[in-house]
Amino acid sequence: MKIIERYVLQSFMTAFFLAWLILSFVLTVGLLVKITQLIMDGLPVGAIGLYMLVGFPETLTLTVPLALLVSALLVFSRLSADNEIAAMRSCGVNLLQIMQWPIMMGVVLTVLGLYVNHEIVPRSHEIRTNVRSLISVDVGLSLLEPGRIIDDFPGFKLFFEKKEGNWLFNVFVFDYSQKEVSREICAEKALVSTNGSDVVLDMFKVRVDPIEADRPGVAVADRFRHVITDAIKPRKIIRKDKDMRFAELRREIHDRLNNTRGLPLEMRRKVLSIGRTEFQLRFVYAFASVCFVMVGMPLGIRTHRKESTIGMAVSLVVAMAYYLCVILVHSLDYLPALQPHILLWVPVAACVAFAAYLIRKSL
Repeated sequence: MKIIERYVLQSFMTAFFLAWLILSFVLTVGLLVKITQLIMDGLPVGAIGLYMLVGFPETLTLTVPLALLVSALLVFSRLSADNEIAAMRSCGVNLLQIMQWPIMMGVVLTVLGLYVNHEIVPRSHEIRTNVRSLISVDVGLSLLEPGRIIDDFPGFKLFFEKKEGNWLFNVFVFDYSQKEVSREICAEKALVSTNGSDVVLDMFKVRVDPIEADRPGVAVADRFRHVITDAIKPRKIIRKDKDMRFAELRREIHDRLNNTRGLPLEMRRKVLSIGRTEFQLRFVYAFASVCFVMVGMPLGIRTHRKESTIGMAVSLVVAMAYYLCVILVHSLDYLPALQPHILLWVPVAACVAFAAYLIRKSL
């Protein structure tokens, strides 16, 4: 590697590392907001730590390509503004030699992105889903928050105004568990406890309306025990396409092709389209790395003074256009007639064509 190529590559890697740190911090703020909500829901501390750990790989899908784009724009716009690009040209240096190492770095990170998107991110999705299910399994009574209607329990809604320890005050229970009748139970206070997966309410100064399905009317009692069965039973988790790794998703798509032959044609195509679009989406997100490098370098060369401001603005426009197009097409995965799994590659093709045009104009 020549000295000038090493100089450009070192500048590029330094800018990439700093940009990646800043972008990771920004996206982590959003993750912290989710974690705060989980804390309010009563998720155990150990589960929250696991949630933070498995949430990090998904941020790489965005931070790595964006950091490459920002670093390519800033480094090459600085070289252009300081007339270093002009000096290289006057010395007969081929700019493609200068660009090849950042592009190689983009290719390496694209391969790494493919592995992360196909193997690590789906696993992190699945783990986070399991962690969130702990809210209904491990926290038990912490689900009960005063001042809001709680509908986490199957067949029941619960409301109370105040809570002191395990005591609830001004309690209202709406029981929809029986098909024949819906009951409203009011109590001045209630002692709440758990028995396995059941929530037990020992209520005092109670009013029940109606008494039973075959006994209409209102009953009043000093004490009444009401059991909400399976209130904190572990939820059955259904694996989605985004939870499946490379081999699993390919096998799932193949199985859908074989197992949906009895369905109407339109429904069969829709089911297949959803799986195929998710599969291709992972490739498109990974290829953003090499695409952004190829676009960022010639754009940076064409930028003149005040390169930092212009570079950031251009990088924002390029990234928004790319990801908005991807998100829009992905939202159409239920419309197989549009071939969304193929349309996903439009932003990749557009970036490559745009980069080829800019590089040719910059040489």
